Amino acid sequence: MSDLGPVAWPPEPIATERLVLREPAARDRATFIDLLASPEVHTYLGGPREREELELEMPRAPERWPGSFVVELDGAMIGQILLRRATDDRRPAAAGKVDLGFLFLPEAWGNGYAAEACAAALDWFDGALPGEPVVLTTQSANVGSMRLAEKLGFTEVERFEAWGAEQWLGQRPAAAPAG
Repeated sequence: MSDLGPVAWPPEPIATERLVLREPAARDRATFIDLLASPEVHTYLGGPREREELELEMPRAPERWPGSFVVELDGAMIGQILLRRATDDRRPAAAGKVDLGFLFLPEAWGNGYAAEACAAALDWFDGALPGEPVVLTTQSANVGSMRLAEKLGFTEVERFEAWGAEQWLGQRPAAAPAG
């Protein structure tokens, strides 16, 4: 994955009805470790990482880069939204396009937070880089992610085998530039 391109970063925090999307901060470190060490979160992502390993490797302040949003509910991090440009080594249909990824703590599942946060991040993206499509890849067995992709307007481009499972690649049409 590579840089998004010419975007002003960080943006002002993005407030939705229930959530705030903001850039990562040092106070989020423990939650990032929880996300990366969670067997539930990583069921379709190749499995969790060892907590002890993460404690040693993760910097005191999580990396900040354009397209990485912390999702906050009532002042506490509950997830992360990632917008990254897919590199050429990915599926040809995704190469060069921006890829949407998301991780949420299991206790946040089932409340519509992922849909609300992803929609807000995509709205920001449409304003920052209008005219660019967005792709999303998930295991076809991940029913929740498949449902979210449909809700966000992604349509299937292809299915392929990778990482020992069938993967689904969808694309969301580019937003028309304003004016």
